Amino acid sequence: MGAEVCDGSGLRVLALEPGRWDSFCETLTWHTGAPAKPRAAWAPMREVVDYDRSMLAYDGEEVVGTMAAFPLRVTTPGGASVAATGLTMATVRPTHRRRGLLKTMLRRQADEAYAQGEPLVLHTVTDPGVYRTIGTGCATRQMSVVIDTARPGLSVPESADAVVLRLVDPESALERCEAVYARKVPGRPGMLSRQPGWGRLLIGSPGAGAPVLYCVTSEQEGEFTGYARYSVDADVVEVLDVEALDSASYAALWRFLAELHLTSRVSACNRPLDDPLLHLAPDTRQCKATVSDSLYVRLIDVGKALQARTYTHPLDVVLDVVDAFCPWNAGRWRLSGDAKGASCTRTSDPAELSLSSAELAGAYLGGVGLRALAGAGKVRELRRGALAEASAAFRGDLAPWLPFGF
Repeated sequence: MGAEVCDGSGLRVLALEPGRWDSFCETLTWHTGAPAKPRAAWAPMREVVDYDRSMLAYDGEEVVGTMAAFPLRVTTPGGASVAATGLTMATVRPTHRRRGLLKTMLRRQADEAYAQGEPLVLHTVTDPGVYRTIGTGCATRQMSVVIDTARPGLSVPESADAVVLRLVDPESALERCEAVYARKVPGRPGMLSRQPGWGRLLIGSPGAGAPVLYCVTSEQEGEFTGYARYSVDADVVEVLDVEALDSASYAALWRFLAELHLTSRVSACNRPLDDPLLHLAPDTRQCKATVSDSLYVRLIDVGKALQARTYTHPLDVVLDVVDAFCPWNAGRWRLSGDAKGASCTRTSDPAELSLSSAELAGAYLGGVGLRALAGAGKVRELRRGALAEASAAFRGDLAPWLPFGF
């Protein structure tokens, strides 16, 4: 990344230097108004951040903006792992808003990703409207679940009784838990491969007043098959994550969480929309579920991105893509693919579907139907039948899901 970008008004955008990490964290806290974290709480993150792609914005010598970047790999429909940059912690000082500073930083990131051949940029955002203006779409959603464990217990298969559960120290079990997680990643679109350091970052280190993190693991016939990490706040079990290699272990872990002594609720703030957990409760009203947006995707290179995934049904369609922010994507693309692979190339053939890069990004991981977008007037069918064909091909049998934030 170049050393500096100026907008003509004295504002400069520079790559984050390792020696400015503490300044970055302090600025982030000040600009967002969030409670200040001790420096030790930020320490694990400094080991995984991409300094060359992260940024500080300056007005003179004063820091007025931040953006962090992480090197990531995301699973696409079909199981391929695709390189992407994850952008987050984007802030602009309140005194410097409405001056295009955020867009300047995003412009720089898009240009850099395209130059490096990355097909995607990923975002976790606080203001979706801003990101939509640059062609970013919401590609995954997450479900928050609260289980009333005062009602009858979960209905688990008999095979769950053979699962051996052990309470262990989260740190000592980290390597085995990460191995289970890695085996799960190729199976669901949206999941991120955990690069070195991410596992330790997620379990953190308890600070003053922080809840104690517990870990329960599952085994079958001596094989490590899953884990659940959680804390307890009064009578509520707060679930951080649960992963298992088989249905019996998965059910046994959730039953354990639901039967913890002196608790009456289990709360999990980030589960996939099609989580089997919902089918373990004998009373459908026992689980209160709410849905929120999660991962936002920006297609940096439409051709590379669309051919990096597979399609549920055979597809041959010409897309007319509208993209003002990344103009190299604009125009007609012929997308041909099936469950084995795909190609996406420039074409002069007549367009059959017309949509913006934001809609294409939203549908990319299979979680948003093109038919639904067309019903909202955001996709236009130019050849009869093209919408039904494309919508069926883009959707998968598992809901895309971002298992942890960045």
